[in-house]
Order: sequence, then C-alpha cells, then structure tokens
Amino acid sequence: MKDEELPAAEAALAAEYAAVYGYGVVGARISPDRRKDAQAAYDAHRARRDALHRTVRDLGGRPPAAAAAYELPFPVPDAAAAARLAAELEDRLAAVYADLVRVSEKSRRLDAAAALREAAVRAVSWRGSGVAFPGLAERTTADPPPNSPGAPSNAL
Repeated sequence: MKDEELPAAEAALAAEYAAVYGYGVVGARISPDRRKDAQAAYDAHRARRDALHRTVRDLGGRPPAAAAAYELPFPVPDAAAAARLAAELEDRLAAVYADLVRVSEKSRRLDAAAALREAAVRAVSWRGSGVAFPGLAERTTADPPPNSPGAPSNAL
C-alpha cells in the first residue's frame, strides 16, 4: 500500500485546493448567520491543504500547484445553493480522505481519519443530515471520484 499513499495524498491535496476555492464562493453567497461556519471551514481547509503539501513532499512527491479556477458543480446564486456547495465539497473531501485512510499507516492514517471525520461532521452541519458511511459512497470505474488521480484537476 506504500506505493498507493503518494497518489492518495496528492488527490487529497487537490481536493483541499478545490475546497479552499469553493469556500471562497460559499463565503460570498452564504447567509450572514452562517458566515462564521464558512470562515471556520475555509480556515480548516487551508490548514489541511498546507499539511498535505508537506505530506506529499515527505512521501517523495512534488506537490502540484492549485488551479487558477475550478468549475463549480452547479450554479451558486444564493445562500441555499452556497450551503449545498459546502456540503458537496465536504462529501468529496470525505471520499478522498477515505482513500487516504485505506492506504496510509500510523500517524498519517490517524490524520486522514481525523480529516474524514471533520469533513463528515461539516457535511452534516451544512446539509442537516448525514450518511451511514461518509466517504465510502459506491463508485463506478467510468466515473472517478472528483479530484482523484483520474478526474480533471480543476473540477470541484
């Protein structure tokens, strides 16, 4: 599994880049009563992004740069759509962190599990409901998870 850890860490880094961008959109559209939540999530994802940058380097990789812009999965004209986007971002992060948990060992596995848990909790907060096994949604080979090595790097 050691040779799978670097691609999984790179996928998580790409997902965090997308989340930081996405939370910029969320922050611009979210209702004033949810701005603190959006800011806290934005800050958390920036911290995770920076940690993953170091992890990729520690694993012998060369951390990729963030894309200049990312394609949103749907229009975000208002606060309700912003909350849906935030939940979607967290669901996608849970998926890549589940992959990282699967291939990591020791402290990196614990960090990935903590990130998975945080993403799942934030998704519930934004959506108002949860899923039984966050990050483990059934996937098809024809449609790779967003921000996975087989997905476009500028898609959210």
